[in-house]
Order: sequence, then structure tokens, then C-alpha cells
Amino acid sequence: MLKIAMIGAGSIGFTRRLVMDILAVEEFRDAQFRFMDINEESLEMVTQLCKLMIAKNDLAATIVATTDQREAIAGADYVFCTARVGGLEAFKHDIEIPLRYGVDQCVGDTLGPGGVFFALRTIPVLLDIARDMRELAPNALLLNYSNPMAMNTWAVRRAGGVRVIGLCHGVQHSHALISKALGLPKEEVDFTAAGINHQTWFVQVAHQGKSLLPDILEAMENHPEISKKEPCRIDVLRRFGYFSTESNGHLSEYLPWYRKRAGETEQWISRDSWIGGETGGYLNHCLSRGDEYKENYPKWLNGELEFIKLGERSEEHGSYILEALETGRVYRGHFNIENRGLITNLPDGSTIEIPCYVDRNGIQPTSIGDLPLACAATCRTSISVQEMTVEAALTGNRELVKQAVLHDPLTAAVCTTEEVWRMCDDMFEALGPWLPQFNGENRTWSDIPQPNGGKLAFVK
Repeated sequence: MLKIAMIGAGSIGFTRRLVMDILAVEEFRDAQFRFMDINEESLEMVTQLCKLMIAKNDLAATIVATTDQREAIAGADYVFCTARVGGLEAFKHDIEIPLRYGVDQCVGDTLGPGGVFFALRTIPVLLDIARDMRELAPNALLLNYSNPMAMNTWAVRRAGGVRVIGLCHGVQHSHALISKALGLPKEEVDFTAAGINHQTWFVQVAHQGKSLLPDILEAMENHPEISKKEPCRIDVLRRFGYFSTESNGHLSEYLPWYRKRAGETEQWISRDSWIGGETGGYLNHCLSRGDEYKENYPKWLNGELEFIKLGERSEEHGSYILEALETGRVYRGHFNIENRGLITNLPDGSTIEIPCYVDRNGIQPTSIGDLPLACAATCRTSISVQEMTVEAALTGNRELVKQAVLHDPLTAAVCTTEEVWRMCDDMFEALGPWLPQFNGENRTWSDIPQPNGGKLAFVK
């Protein structure tokens, strides 16, 4: 019986999706899931919904719900982290404070001031999870879905002492978009993507052995829907020659060229959806949904709304990795791992996103070599911000946080040095409750972490 801990399980939609993905594997239908969250109401809802799906499909799987992280992790084979530390309260500060200084973020969860401070409050929680894994589940694999992916997994590798891999769906979604533009079935379009999370570049795209890289720009420019929804991504493709993940709004906030002058930003965003690039797009999306899950909960329970069907498996990597490791069925996916000479013109030790193969022998990365120079240059700028942020998160160094934000491409395009310092001071003050390592406790995690017992984890 596979034992799977899910930390931050109160993410109702994503947790249900992962559970049903895993239960789609016949060998896992007696798995034991340990749901953990400090939000007892969300925890209760997701537990009852997943128990209902299990019962409706007459499966032997079981669920243990707990607010005790150690109880969830003890003896686990795999640990998933889907936590958003600080919830919407902290997320508002990530977006609203930088905006006062002219830093216009769409999502703010990967780079920029929002991404930096998101990492600062998430890394202590991940190190706390790693501590419990070392003590209670030393052979388990940590599968992290929490952003900012590159910084979070980098910190866990440095100080966590556990096996960790970072998972994102940006490559899968972009593969589908390229296939749509080219008018080809997705399963017939072969590709290799490489770079860093949310800045991963499609360096090979082929159909029946023929390279399609030269065809992608014209196909996207001429597509009636894609041309309107992806103006920033298409422009980067036009200038760089390679298509990038993530979505249009995400990509626009990692670069210094598209959001620095308000009057010029509109041409690079799409108003069709929150991810198109509108200011605070994801925050507004979350706020607009309000109590959607609470309202839908009784409808799912009574069958008025249909729940996920057994076998309707998503493209999320998690279940496929477990299946490959446990059964030996080979799986190829793009994961976030440590660079050890795999991308030769990006720094060793940084977090890269590249193709990996998985089977019973483990997770085996592929060697990429050099990225195209423009792609590598963009990634290296972000990696410098990530490296400083990780070091600051592990040492509680406030000045290094400010230096990291100072070097952020979008921030540098609009802020003076003094403005960066004041903005960071404002964010430290507002986000202090979620930043234990900066609150005068003189705690560091240079080797083995001793974080704050999880007391600040998953606070809404």
C-alpha cells in the first residue's frame, strides 16, 4: 500500500485532481492518502469530496485527514507540497506594494518583488517539511508544486537533506499551444524544452522527423486566436527565435521590455483572460472566485455537479512519476532539477527545467548542452535573482533581499535604487508575520535547518 502525504491539501481543486490522477493507476487503487492543512474547513471539504469519489468508484483507497504535518509525513513513500504560504492576504501585499512603486506584475509568484517575497516565506515551510521527512520518512521523495519553483527547490537541495523534484505544467500547456498553431495533433509533435521554470525554451520541435522551428512564428502570427492572446510571447519568439513558457502574462513580468511604461503595456497583454497580462491578474482571479468552492461543495456532494471520473487523467506529472518509479513503466517529462553540467551555459547548482526519463531506476535527466545565447542570457539574469533570494532566505540577510529585487529585470526597468530599498522595507513590514528568519530570531539553515515548527505554514 502506497502512502502519500499531501501538504497543503486544502487546495481543493488541485488536490482532487492529483488524487484521481494517482487512482487512475490500477496498482495504486488501495493507496493511503494523508491530507494535511491548517485550514480545517478546506481540509474537511476536500477530504469528504475525495472520499466520495473513492466510494463512487468502489476503490480500496483511504484518506487520513490531519492538521499535524508530522502525522501526515510519518512513514510516507511520497510527499506532495501544494501549499501557498500566506494565502491571499500575503498575496495582496506581493502585488499591491510593488505597484505603488511602478512595478506592474500580472502573477507575481516566480520573479519580481512578489516572487522574491513569496520565496522568502515559503522556503522556511519547505525546510520544515524536509526536517520532518528526514526524521519520519527518510526515503520519501518530495514532489513540490509550490511556487516560486526554482527558488524553492534550490533551497531544499541546499539545506533540506531530502530528495526533491519540482513539477509544473507550463511545458505541457505550451506544447499544446504550439501544436494548435501548427494545426497538428499534439501527440505527433515531438519537442525538447530547456531552461528554467517559466522561462523554458522549445529548442527542438519536429513532426515526423522534420524540424518545425522555422514555422512556429508564422503559424502563431496567422492564427486568429493565438495572435490576439499571446502578443508578448510572439514578440519574444520573433526576437529570440525560440518559443517560451509560461503564459503571456507570466512571461511579460520576467522581462524588462513589456511592462515598464503604462502607455505601452496594453499592446503586449490580452484582456481575454486573467493570465493574458492584466495588472494583478491572478490575484483578481482568486478574489473574484470568492467562496466558489464553498458554494459548489454541496452540489458536488449531492451529484448536481459532476466530479472527476476515474481514468480521466490530467497531464500533471505527479502521478506518472509515481507510476514509473513503482511499476517501471517509462515516463518522459520536463522537471525542475539541479543543473550539473546539463545546460552548459547556465550556472551549476541552479534549478533548471529539462526533459527527464523515469523508471524503477529513478529519475534520469538528459543532457542539453548550450542554450541559444539570447535564451541563456535571459535565464542567467533570473538565476542571479534566484541565487541571492535563496541565500537570503537561508540566512535572514535583509540587504541581500534588496539586492535581489534590485537586479530583477522588471524592477530595474522602473525603479531607482532608493525606491527599491523603500519598497522592500514596506514589504518586510507588511509580510513580517510570514518571515520568521527576518524577525530577529537569528536562525540560519546553512546545513541542517531548524525552522519554526511549521507554525506559520499555510496561513490565510
